[in-house]
This record gives sequence, C-alpha cells and structure tokens, in this order.
Amino acid sequence: MNQQGISHRRRSLMLGAAAAGAAALTHPLSVLAQAADEIVIGGSIPMTGVFAFAGVGINAGIEDYVKIVNEAGGIAGRKVRYVPEDTGYKVDVSVATFKKITSQNKVNLYYGDSTGFAKTINPELERNGNILMAGASFASELNDPKKYPHQFLVGPDYTEMFGILLKHIAKEKPGAKVAFVYSDSEFGRDPIEKSEAEAKRLGLSVAIKIMTPAGSVDVSTEVIKLRRAKPDYTIFHGYILAPIPEFITQGKQQGMTSQWMGTFWTMDNSTVMKMGPDGDGFMGVMPFRYYYDTEPAPMLEKIRAMRPEYQSVPYMQGFVAAMLFLESAKRCLEAKKPLTGDNMKAALNSLKDFDTGGVIGVPITITGNSIPVGRVYKADMKAQKMLPASDWIRL
Repeated sequence: MNQQGISHRRRSLMLGAAAAGAAALTHPLSVLAQAADEIVIGGSIPMTGVFAFAGVGINAGIEDYVKIVNEAGGIAGRKVRYVPEDTGYKVDVSVATFKKITSQNKVNLYYGDSTGFAKTINPELERNGNILMAGASFASELNDPKKYPHQFLVGPDYTEMFGILLKHIAKEKPGAKVAFVYSDSEFGRDPIEKSEAEAKRLGLSVAIKIMTPAGSVDVSTEVIKLRRAKPDYTIFHGYILAPIPEFITQGKQQGMTSQWMGTFWTMDNSTVMKMGPDGDGFMGVMPFRYYYDTEPAPMLEKIRAMRPEYQSVPYMQGFVAAMLFLESAKRCLEAKKPLTGDNMKAALNSLKDFDTGGVIGVPITITGNSIPVGRVYKADMKAQKMLPASDWIRL
C-alpha cells in the first residue's frame, strides 16, 4: 500500500474511532435524558435464602403499587421504574447490588433487605445524597433522623411495637405481670431494655426475661422458668416461628394461662396458623390490615382485585413502602424541588394525617423515621384468620 493509501486508511480509522467516541459520549446522555423523565426505585430484595418468604411478598407489593401508579399516569407525569435484584439476605451481596443498580440507573428511592445492610450502606447513601431509602428493617437504632437522615421505617420500630403491645396490656389488665422471651440476636435484643422501662412506666411488672438461640429446638428448661414466673402476658420477639410453638404447647401442658404475643415478623397469617390448635388466641402487633380484613379500605379492594389469593403482611409492607416513596417524590416535584435525599425526606416528614387507602387503618403522620401506629390482632384457628383485638393504637 502506498503512502497515500496508508494515510487515507489511518484517517478513516481515526474518523471511525472519533465517531465511535462521539457515539459513546451521546449514549450516556440519552440514558440520562430518559432517566430524567422517570422515577427509579432500586431494591435489594431477599427472593431466596432464609428470608425469601418475606422478599417474595415485598417484591410483589412494590410491583403492584408501581403498576397502579403507572396505570394512572405516573407521578407528576413521570413513569416509575422498579429495578429489584435478589440478595439472598446477605449484607455483602446487598451492598454489591446497591452499587450495581445505582451505577446503572439514576436511582431516586431504594428498598433495603436488612438492618445490617441499612447500617452498612448509610455512609454511601449520605455521599450519594439523592436517594431516600426504606426497607424490611424495623430496628430501633434506625429510628434516628440525625444518624440516618435519608432512611425511614415502614411501620413502628421494634421498641414501638412493644410499646403498642404494652399499652394494650395496661388497658386490658392494669398492673399485669409480663414476660419477655427473645432471641440471642441483634434483632432479638433490640427493644428489650427500653421496653422494660416502658412497662414500669405503664405500671406493669416484667416478671422474667428469657433469651434463647434464634431457632432453638429444646426449650424445656426455659418453659419451667417461665411457668414459675407466672406471667399474665408473654411477648416473643426476634423469632419468625421456632421456638414459639414449643413454648406455647409445653406452657399449656404445664398449666400456664399466659396470653401469648408476638411482633411483626411472626404475625403473618401463614406463620401463626402453623402454630396449630395451641396457637388459638395468639396475639400480636400489626402495623397494616390483613388482606382479608372486612372494614372499608379502597386500597385493599384494589389489591384483592389484582391478586385474588391471600397476600402476606410483607406484601403490605412493600406496598406501603412504595406508596410512601412515591408520595414523597410527588410532593417534591409538585413543589418544583429536585429529588434529593434531603428534599424527599422533608416531604415524607410533611405527611400529616395521610390516608394509605386503609392499608394502615388510621391516617398517618410521620415526624421522624418511623410510623408509630399499630393494632393488636388475635388468632382464630377455626376461621384460620387473624382478627382485630384492639383499636388502632398510636404512640
């Protein structure tokens, strides 16, 4: 090839490279242009692993609310896109997932799978500055707007859950003796110390506190201790199911007449029904209505029309998370404010007597990082349902 041919070829290669470079430059801009018109919810969702039962429900709840919003024209004319990935409920996987999803999308809102992830990702969230985050955790520690300014809990924190149960107990049986049975885990220990003080404040006495390994099988020695303490009420926390049925069955065999109670993660209908006949009358705190509740609730009717089969309480939690995310974004856009973490959190904290369409049974006001509202439900084994045992209790 002569000199002229070589320089011609070199020039066309350079032009080709320049064109490719220009294309590479225009491509991210077009992605940004497209992203500017949409609202993106990212999600670290535990679709497999120990928490899969919750993740599957949470995922469906977020999907359904996003679908309802998009079918109604989006948020201030913007479509909502939900980008979830399975984390198997592992913190390192969840962190990698967050980095991947936020690097590939302009994420505005994010759903996290655990307390561990919420705490680990917080510095990253602060550096980013443009994301509002909630998740599956109700850890009391996260209920701190100073330490976690861009996060919130979709319901009461664990200490507030105890507070709702204790308030109910104090009303039902003033001066009652209460027992706390909890798992030897961060989740289990979380509300114990503050709840003991709260019980005393309400004129109740904490007769005994028993800590067991998370999924312990043999609890016979603990049951004997519990029986000797003769509590009127026993609150279980930090478990999903085991060893609660063992405690109840053995306790009843030994003549205990305690009222047995639990907190959110034990309270799905399918979980409580696994307790069998001995679980009849089991009570617990629930921040949302159950799928089959009969009181008027337009949003529950929508959910039942979309999904004719029972949906779990994690589904309701995911659904409400998406609702609060998008309400916060909507308020920012209506006020012509950019979607930053600060602005969206301020918008969330502007919610006063907000109606969730009846998924939460009373209008909610969010002043800090939690929604301190719940209701006590009671298991009816004949009906195979959880039925209301109290009014909605606000703290």
